Amino acid sequence: MTKDHKYYMRLAIKQAELAKEKGEVPNGCIIISTKSRNDHSAGSIIGRAYNQVEMLRDPTAHAEMIAITQAASAIGDWRLTDTMLYVTKEPCAMCAGAIVLARIPVVVYGVPDPQRGGAVSVFNVLNHPALIHRCDIVSGILEEECRALLQDFFRERRLEQNGN
Repeated sequence: MTKDHKYYMRLAIKQAELAKEKGEVPNGCIIISTKSRNDHSAGSIIGRAYNQVEMLRDPTAHAEMIAITQAASAIGDWRLTDTMLYVTKEPCAMCAGAIVLARIPVVVYGVPDPQRGGAVSVFNVLNHPALIHRCDIVSGILEEECRALLQDFFRERRLEQNGN
């Protein structure tokens, strides 16, 4: 795998931009294979998604949840042990739980979520000592770009709500 974290985070940001265009909270996720397996070479994207909560009217339709489902389907196994997940915003507790259950070994995120973060900010789901599986965490990749996308979205939303 010759591509770096910034390369994949830029792809996750593109997913987040799609979410923003559709009026969703701009969070994007990419899952890559870290080992050649079932017609997928190392570094290939096996899951990509953006938040679709409003569109699907489903509170579980977070980018990570959709990408995990796609990745499991792509490799034909719910155990995503040879993968890496990239997400623009720190996973919430629900998504962090799904990441642990899917056995994803590495999670890379852009910006922390101090209100709902399930990796380190509020909850320590990804590395909770009571759980059998734990994840390596890489944070702060393209953090400013990820933060700006979220801040712009919520600024625009507030302006719309105030009638400006």
